[in-house]
Amino acid sequence: MTASPPSLSDSHTHTPLCGHATGTPREYAQAALDAGLAGICFTDHMPMPRWYDAPWRMTLEQLPEYIEEIQTVQQEFAGRLDVRLGLEADFHPGTERFIEKVLGMHDWDYVIGSIHYLGAWGFDNPEFVEEYEGRDLGQLYRDYYALAEAAARSGLFDSIGHLDLPKKFGHRDPEGQAVVHALDAIAAAGLALDFNTAGWRKPVAEAYPAPSLVRAAAERGIPFVLGSDAHKPEEVGYRFAEAVQQIGEAGGKIVTFRGRKSQG
Repeated sequence: MTASPPSLSDSHTHTPLCGHATGTPREYAQAALDAGLAGICFTDHMPMPRWYDAPWRMTLEQLPEYIEEIQTVQQEFAGRLDVRLGLEADFHPGTERFIEKVLGMHDWDYVIGSIHYLGAWGFDNPEFVEEYEGRDLGQLYRDYYALAEAAARSGLFDSIGHLDLPKKFGHRDPEGQAVVHALDAIAAAGLALDFNTAGWRKPVAEAYPAPSLVRAAAERGIPFVLGSDAHKPEEVGYRFAEAVQQIGEAGGKIVTFRGRKSQG
C-alpha cells in the first residue's frame, strides 16, 4: 500500500454487514492509518425495503450493530484517526420515505446517494452485464442521469456517488449531454461528488467521475469527497495521490463531512 498525501480521509468504505465485503471495521481503520490518512468514514450500504437488493446490504435489524461497531472503532482510534459514521444510500423512486426513516435513526456524518438500479436491473452487477448488449446506451445514460438529477433534488443526500457508474464494464456514454443536467442539479442543490477511485480497479480502468466530468463539476463549484469504495482493508486510500492530482489539475476542491456538514 502506497502512502497518501497527509490530511486526507477515505469517506467511502464498507463493512462485512453489506454481505459482499471482508475485513473488520478495525482492520479498515488500521489500513487508513497505515496509508497515512487522517481519517476514515464508514459508509456501508444502508438498509432498504426487504424487496430491494437484499443480498447486497445490511438489514434494518443490523443497523444498531453497524452503529455500535463503528463507535467501538471510534473509541479505540481516538486521537490517532478521525473515524466517522455514514451510509451509502440508494436512490430508487418510491423508496424515499423509507430512506428518510433510516436517516432519522442516527446522527450520521455523511450520506452518499448512489444509483445502482435502472428499474429492476442492477446494472453494475457483473452477474447481469450481458444486459448491456440489448440496451441503447444513449437511452441508458439518459435514464441514469435523470435519476441522478432526481437524487440531487431529493434533499436526502450529501453527495452523489460514483457519478458515471454505468461505464464500469466499459460501456461509455455515447452522447455526454444528459450528465450536464445532472451536474447542474447537483450544483444547485449544493451537493458534493464522490470521487471514487474504485473505477481504477474495474474493467473501465478509470475513476468515477471521468476527468472531463471532474472538470465540468469543478467549473460549477461542486466539491469532491475522496472515497476508495473499499470492500476490503487493503483497498482503503486506493490511489488517492492520483485522485488529488486529478482534482487539483481541474481546479476542484476536496471536502469531508461531519454531522452532514461540509468541511474543508
